[in-house]
Amino acid sequence: MPIEQRGVDTIPDEERTSGPRDLVSILLGSNLCLGVIIFGWLPPSFGLGWWASVSAIVAGTVIGTLFTAPLALVSLRTATNLSTSSGAQFGVRGRLVGSVVGLLLALGYTALTVWIGGDVMIGVLGRMAGLPADGVAYAVVYAVLAAATVAGAVYGYRVLLSMSKVLSVGMTVLLVLGIFAYAPHFTTAALPQTGGYLLGSFWPTWFLAAVAAGLSGPIAFITLLGDYTRYISPSRHGSRRVLHATWLGLVLGLLVPQLFGTFTAYGAHAALDYAGPLVQASPAWYLVPLLLSASAGSVGNAGLMLYSMGLDLDAILPRASRARATYTVAVVATVCVFAGHYAWNAQSAMTSFVLLLTAIGTPWAVITLIGFVRCRGVYDADALQVFNRRSRGGIYWYRAGWNVRATVSWALGAGVGLLAVSLPSYQGPLLRLTGGVDCSFLLSGAVGGLAYLLLTARAEPARAATEPDEDSEAALSV
Repeated sequence: MPIEQRGVDTIPDEERTSGPRDLVSILLGSNLCLGVIIFGWLPPSFGLGWWASVSAIVAGTVIGTLFTAPLALVSLRTATNLSTSSGAQFGVRGRLVGSVVGLLLALGYTALTVWIGGDVMIGVLGRMAGLPADGVAYAVVYAVLAAATVAGAVYGYRVLLSMSKVLSVGMTVLLVLGIFAYAPHFTTAALPQTGGYLLGSFWPTWFLAAVAAGLSGPIAFITLLGDYTRYISPSRHGSRRVLHATWLGLVLGLLVPQLFGTFTAYGAHAALDYAGPLVQASPAWYLVPLLLSASAGSVGNAGLMLYSMGLDLDAILPRASRARATYTVAVVATVCVFAGHYAWNAQSAMTSFVLLLTAIGTPWAVITLIGFVRCRGVYDADALQVFNRRSRGGIYWYRAGWNVRATVSWALGAGVGLLAVSLPSYQGPLLRLTGGVDCSFLLSGAVGGLAYLLLTARAEPARAATEPDEDSEAALSV
């Protein structure tokens, strides 16, 4: 299969041969990995019991999916990725805001996936073959995972889609076997080693779990969904079908692995660490399936994240090819893996990362969705590519390529979100107004969206000449 040559340029309709089923496959198969499973461990590590953990994850995932899924329709209409598409609201240069947000999101999740996958592989190989858990072993395993991930990401969308279809079946079988492996010691009670609720009482801790473990999953896809839907043709597949496929893919692709992570956290009594107890509590017969899950699953998920990172860097540096951009971000992600292993506490690092990125990413997504509704899903695909061609002009040029009003609105929303966030090592001053409950994503999205509506109330939105079709109108009403 040839290496994909497309970067963030417009995909011709004859190359847009994917469909809604492919979208479900890639969202399901790529997420059945330890990098997503470990998020199900967070609520138990916060001191919550089984039912509270499950309710927090389900509530956060469902709410986040309802908000995030419509973003898939943007790239369905523009035939390019979401960061580039956001140039319709932020300007063809201002869309760099989305590229940076997407780059940071994908970078963090790539590093996390390789990190946890490598740690579990080391643990399993230690039990099976006596491999010492020293620096050399970690370096070799991380390097092997990173190399395999780069190969898939460089070859591009078609290879990653084929890989996801295989993983959606294979990983499901491995997870089903895992239920039997960890069921004998499963408990629904809160794990006593956590020392009680992380934030001192139930509801603040429950809301933290809903955001960090539930909502963060869909939010991670605010810039990624367009990487897949840009290969779906709106002339062959209706907007409503694509939207429903996105809902299904996100809900299944996030809830299945995360709830498995929650189940195994209680089954392995993994209170303060996940990888170590998961391996130690595994029966001997499940070690090989666990090794496959840690290796193949990690490569599939990290490959998609790295692919997205390459596209975002390609958008930031138009002179760089997608393949060269992918190699560059792979080196940075590998460095982050080693930093995470040696310098960070897993629970603290994961919680801080997802809350901070949720706070700054949500207002960008809200503004992009408001723009989608205003333009009725009709974009000037050629005008979105002005920056990539290193030229000027077009209906999205605004002021020197920046829509100052949209950028200021995003900055206000992100700033409020950062002031309202509750991290293990930092408490935002606005938490006093919310009773200590982390509502950073709600406040950042509300402030960013409201500011954008107020600042652009009298401004005529940039519109392409083409009128929306009936199917697009119907999708907007869903």
